[in-house]
Amino acid sequence: MVLAHGWPWSSYAWHKVIPALARSHRVYWYDMPGYGRSGKSPQQRTSLDVQGEVFADLLHHWKLNQPTVIAHDFGGASTLRAHLLHGADFQRLILMNVVALRPWGSAFFDHVGRHVAAFQGLPPHIHAAIVRAYIEGAFVTPIDADDLQALIDPWLTPDGADSFYRQFDQADEAYTAEVEPLYGTLRCPAHILWGRDDPWIPLARGKALHAAIGGKTTFAVLPDVGHMPQIEDADAVLEALKSLLPK
Repeated sequence: MVLAHGWPWSSYAWHKVIPALARSHRVYWYDMPGYGRSGKSPQQRTSLDVQGEVFADLLHHWKLNQPTVIAHDFGGASTLRAHLLHGADFQRLILMNVVALRPWGSAFFDHVGRHVAAFQGLPPHIHAAIVRAYIEGAFVTPIDADDLQALIDPWLTPDGADSFYRQFDQADEAYTAEVEPLYGTLRCPAHILWGRDDPWIPLARGKALHAAIGGKTTFAVLPDVGHMPQIEDADAVLEALKSLLPK
């Protein structure tokens, strides 16, 4: 099993569900290039086209043939690109509150993307306040203060701050437009889980993705959570996964 996180998260986003999943599966997780503890070089391309290639390469590196993949947020677009454009095969694909259809991004995401230079070089305390406010906006239920800080911290170092704004600069809906027409050709069963009250990607977008994929997919709503079900209510996510994962 491979877990793919999204933006602006890191592999830490999975820490509440990994111990339970590891009781029955061999679990792999990683930080996407430019995120978490991964390298954040100014010269890096970390856009979705690159992330899709990296995911396919990781599966090859780990010698994983048809793993179960659970993807969240941009991890959805990354794994869909790996499968549909780069030949990665999955046993099943579980998509949770994913970026997969246009348009994507909040009003803030769109604004920063059009004014990246104005945000780069902000004083550290102002940058920290922006990151905190942005990340807090993903939740509709309170989360542990330590979890919140762990999600924020990778973006507060000098290289992390630069990488934070580069993600906005490199965001391009063309990377989902390229694969949207192919969703009906998935070569594996797909299952969609969606936090009902997601303030970033509304429930209607999840239903539209379900329709786009068609007959090979199921759809389930997770009540009383927002964009980060695996942090907001890990028990509900694990319960939903019980019927979707191989015994």
